[in-house]
Amino acid sequence: MEYTTLGRTGLRVGVAGFGCGGSSRLGQATGASTRQSIALLHRAIDLGVNFFDTAKAYGTESIVGAAVREVGRDSVVLSTKSQVASGGRPFDGARVVANLEHSLGHLKTDYVDIFHLHAVRPEAYDRAVDELVPALRREQEKGKIRHLGITESPPFDADHRMLRRAFDDEFWDVVMVGFHLMHQSARTSVFPITRARGIGTLVMFVVRAIFSDPAYLQATVARLAAAGAVPRPIATDRPLDFLVHRTGADSVIDAAYRYARHQAGADVVLFGTGDPAHLDANIASILAPPLPAEDLARIEDLFGALEGVGLDLPRNR
Repeated sequence: MEYTTLGRTGLRVGVAGFGCGGSSRLGQATGASTRQSIALLHRAIDLGVNFFDTAKAYGTESIVGAAVREVGRDSVVLSTKSQVASGGRPFDGARVVANLEHSLGHLKTDYVDIFHLHAVRPEAYDRAVDELVPALRREQEKGKIRHLGITESPPFDADHRMLRRAFDDEFWDVVMVGFHLMHQSARTSVFPITRARGIGTLVMFVVRAIFSDPAYLQATVARLAAAGAVPRPIATDRPLDFLVHRTGADSVIDAAYRYARHQAGADVVLFGTGDPAHLDANIASILAPPLPAEDLARIEDLFGALEGVGLDLPRNR
């Protein structure tokens, strides 16, 4: 594993971070037992992963807590989250603090390293700052939260409007942003700011269905070509296979992880899985060298102007 400092938090974290939600939810979505999911987390720890991101909404906090209890709290960095509304009804500070207490209980810990407000849309930001942040800062003063974070909602905020607002406030030590090789807008609107201000940056949506479902990828590129957003010659059965060659990537998914990992400003690349073989492969890709310069240039030329492509929610949600 390679390690980095997560912005001004000072936390030393592996560049490959285990996202415990997504379509898999540690294998819980595909029938894994609790013991199998715990074993998967232990396998990740054996490979050097020390950053684990979960959320009350994922239903995996208790599994993460059980796994961490067996290896020791001080050996990992725990990140969890609270939504800011449910069913269209906004939460007040008491509800978010109750969610924090729920997370602490299920994670079996007295504190979390990072507590995020989860999937905050632009229109919800002001209320979150006015009503939720003061309550969370009081819990931070009690030692229950080391650092505050905020995550965007890529399917509903492709141009990062919420984060661009959040950068004006000094209390966010960590942000989570959607970024991948066909949705590169964070390169210019997010990463330069997080780097300049020492804000820890977690990168999500690096590998979505668009890279793992060939039919979906083909249909998406065909639609983009028809609209003039990408050149028509790329609209083939396998439009990203130019990245897969002897001196390049082993697969499209390998290319997607490597592209995000070596983007300046990407501190931690989050991956998710419920399968041990996928775990090993994902980590290997994140730790692999950058893609060849000519492939990076072609990615930017083809996809640099795209925004909002392939930002689907997990298919089980």
